Amino acid sequence: MRTRYHLGLAAAAGLALLCGCAMQGDPASGTPAKPTTMAASGSPYSLYTHCGIHEALVQGAYFVADEALDDGHGNPPEGWMNPYQPGAITVTGPKAIFRDDAGHTVTFHARPGATGFLTTCS
Repeated sequence: MRTRYHLGLAAAAGLALLCGCAMQGDPASGTPAKPTTMAASGSPYSLYTHCGIHEALVQGAYFVADEALDDGHGNPPEGWMNPYQPGAITVTGPKAIFRDDAGHTVTFHARPGATGFLTTCS
């Protein structure tokens, strides 16, 4: 005899299978998007890249990149979007890690007490 509990488990498992295999896409073109795991690894985040990747403001806290990234002329490196790169950011204590679907990863460290960016982009 099946109980409500067992029926609920079966329904949840079926739903998980359906949702896990579904891909979002562009309804206008019918083109499926690449599968992503961003939501599972962090909060959606648009990283400002216009003058290179140097700092980030996350949840009201200022972070500085462990290693600044730019093309040497005040632009983002090749392969990065400009002025923003969409992705996800995960904050764990004083560390924030940005990741995107293109495979970029940037690690930032908090600047306790900071009230603004170290530099401003013109």
